[in-house]
Amino acid sequence: MAWPKGDEVLSKLRALGARVGQRVDHPLGDPRELRRMVDEIPGNNALRALDEVLGWLESLQGVEDFPADRLYEAVSRLDDVAQRNLRRLTRDYLYTPRLSGAEEQRLWEASHGFWTVLAAGYERCLPSPGSKAKVADKKLPALTARLIVALGGILKWQQFRYRAAPAELWQRLGAALLIAESAGVATRAVSLNANLPGVSSPQQEFVKVVAFRASSMDSLLPQEIELAERLIAHFAAGLVFSEKATSDSVYWVDLVLAQPPRRLARMPVRATPTQRFFKPGKAHAGIAALLGDLERGGDDVSRDINLGGQQDSRVLLPVLRHLAAHLAPVPQQRRHGRHRVKQRVIVLPGLNNALGAFSGRPPGHAAGVAMESWVVEDVSYGGFGALLKAMSGEWLKIGALIVVQPAGGTWRLGIVRRVQRLDESAAHVGVETLAQMVQPADLIRRMASSYVAIAGIPALLIREDNEPGVIRAVMPSGSFDPRQVLDWSDAGQRVGLKPIELVEQGDDYDVARYLLGTRG
Repeated sequence: MAWPKGDEVLSKLRALGARVGQRVDHPLGDPRELRRMVDEIPGNNALRALDEVLGWLESLQGVEDFPADRLYEAVSRLDDVAQRNLRRLTRDYLYTPRLSGAEEQRLWEASHGFWTVLAAGYERCLPSPGSKAKVADKKLPALTARLIVALGGILKWQQFRYRAAPAELWQRLGAALLIAESAGVATRAVSLNANLPGVSSPQQEFVKVVAFRASSMDSLLPQEIELAERLIAHFAAGLVFSEKATSDSVYWVDLVLAQPPRRLARMPVRATPTQRFFKPGKAHAGIAALLGDLERGGDDVSRDINLGGQQDSRVLLPVLRHLAAHLAPVPQQRRHGRHRVKQRVIVLPGLNNALGAFSGRPPGHAAGVAMESWVVEDVSYGGFGALLKAMSGEWLKIGALIVVQPAGGTWRLGIVRRVQRLDESAAHVGVETLAQMVQPADLIRRMASSYVAIAGIPALLIREDNEPGVIRAVMPSGSFDPRQVLDWSDAGQRVGLKPIELVEQGDDYDVARYLLGTRG
């Protein structure tokens, strides 16, 4: 994507250069011109404003011998003015219904590009190894904290696309924290944004990024990733980060290595002074308490938690359960053993294709969707992992319902639980197997007056892995009604299905649990 810095920003540079002459190398190096340029950034168009900020940040990259304090002042002022626009674009990206692929790509590139260029700008202000700080000592805590926030922004926007962050990103994060530690300011409280309340520190921002990485975000939807990050920020004060490992340390990271935090299954082979250790600490208790309150029916989420306006407990519950499992004193373990295989499978997306496959209709019958071929690399009782050499269409995302057929085998029903992009074309996908034995059925809403023949609800009934007397039904989205008993004709006998709960919702399906009634 070509940023619109060219004509607009460069024309301003030429005009300002004529006015300020040779006194500075760049117009933003003059405090008065910096204030004027920031004031002129449009406030009524978030995308245009972010584009203009990005243009100014990029214009600073080629300027040599820019005074360090002035460079930091320019980058931080542009950072401040960009944040309100970035928040709008993030909301648009996550919550705009029916956002086209091109619009989604444009918003992603604008936001990811901003954090990338911002981080590079802050890094230019850092001291060289063994030298004195380029910026004044009093600015170093804010500089390193802001840099860590920017690098964390790159990580988050990569995660929105289920892309693994480059390993060198962790080396850059570690370098920023080491500089703060060397100067004795890693835990010094600073304001991160002139337009936002609250304080943080370089170490606290680093710990948030570690917790984000430890929370296995590749099994959450983008909206859930955003909520998880906000919840981590709220409970961050309870997270524990130290130079010494303790018996309950969960993750470790080496600040000089280009590698992400790793599970502390055993101590690192060699101890180094740059190793740091992480545990959830009191943050887990806070997350568990909020989760327990919502599960008991409480719906009043404290306004102290900045969730970006998303206060619905139904939206928060799955995110809290996820964080409670992954930021736990003993992190979630795999329930079933995994076995390495190499097997090609046929895959079809969506409930209509699933109904067709289990009803014996030809594959691809529903909506003309073509079959896909995946390579399964590992299997367990609960699901499988597959490698995709080429990314599928827009349907491939967390929560997508699929039917899978191994070579020479029968159809199986599954839900995509994890997506990790390996590059622009390849991805690794984790799938939970819902059932291998599925029974298609037409379910009839029981009328108050009598049992009458009306249009049924097409469904797939799952008998596996249920409590005695309970059955699961996979139905078109919106079909579940907690007050509506359904009737099912099983081998000519009428069976009542009394609703228990809605288990899960996808774009085109509901999964619900029902109590089996008596046959009649």
